[in-house]
Amino acid sequence: MIVGLGLALSACSSTGTVDKDTQITQDWSVQRLYNEAHDELNSGNYNRAEKLYEILQSRFPFGPYAEQAQLDTAYAYYKDDEPEKALAAIAQFQQTYPQHPNMDYALYLKALVQLNEDKSFVNRMVKQDWADRDPKANREAYATFAELVKTYPNSKYAADATEKMQTLVNALSGNQMAIARYYMKRGAYLAAANRAQEIVAQYQNTPNVEEALAIMVTAYDKLNQPQLSRDAQRVLAQNFPNSPYLTKVWQVNDLPWWKFWN
Repeated sequence: MIVGLGLALSACSSTGTVDKDTQITQDWSVQRLYNEAHDELNSGNYNRAEKLYEILQSRFPFGPYAEQAQLDTAYAYYKDDEPEKALAAIAQFQQTYPQHPNMDYALYLKALVQLNEDKSFVNRMVKQDWADRDPKANREAYATFAELVKTYPNSKYAADATEKMQTLVNALSGNQMAIARYYMKRGAYLAAANRAQEIVAQYQNTPNVEEALAIMVTAYDKLNQPQLSRDAQRVLAQNFPNSPYLTKVWQVNDLPWWKFWN
């Protein structure tokens, strides 16, 4: 009985808060309502901002304030660590206003949400990079950034989008490298060589190519494929004449433990 009473009181309190917001703002103009919501957003009061934007859009569903409120709501969800709601709000904005002058920002925000950087304890501890993240999320963010750059090359967000695209390419390459290192550690040399070959073929302008070639040299040697090992060694020497892997064999024990996932 006490538990039921507590829940009832909690529900009444929540309803009272909603009614209070609605009541306080009932005589506000659309401009005041938007300004108050925007101030709450800038102050980091994301729940309050979301509520005020919701009231604004219900009372004034048309016009520039309602349009901007949709974008601001998506940003509030993003900052409030609610990526699903943020993406849904952006999708609604794109569907409702496909020719909106701020569509470049909508795409930029969408990509930022998709990045959804890993905040796990291990990542904070060793400061690992985007290569540790889900490669599917990296590919989705890359595709959205690419759409932004292609569709709005003169956007003020294009330069940063381009920079993040290169970082994401490096991350996708790094993810492949982590798998190749893992296979080498387990003695799955053919699988490791195949992963390393994918890096060389698909991510030629990333920092992992040098090590990928070194892994191929070692893996093919372990597989008793001397010609393939020599071919990889020759490509390594041609492209990285100062590589330390030309004078020493790649060894899994040379890496710190967290490098297997970086």
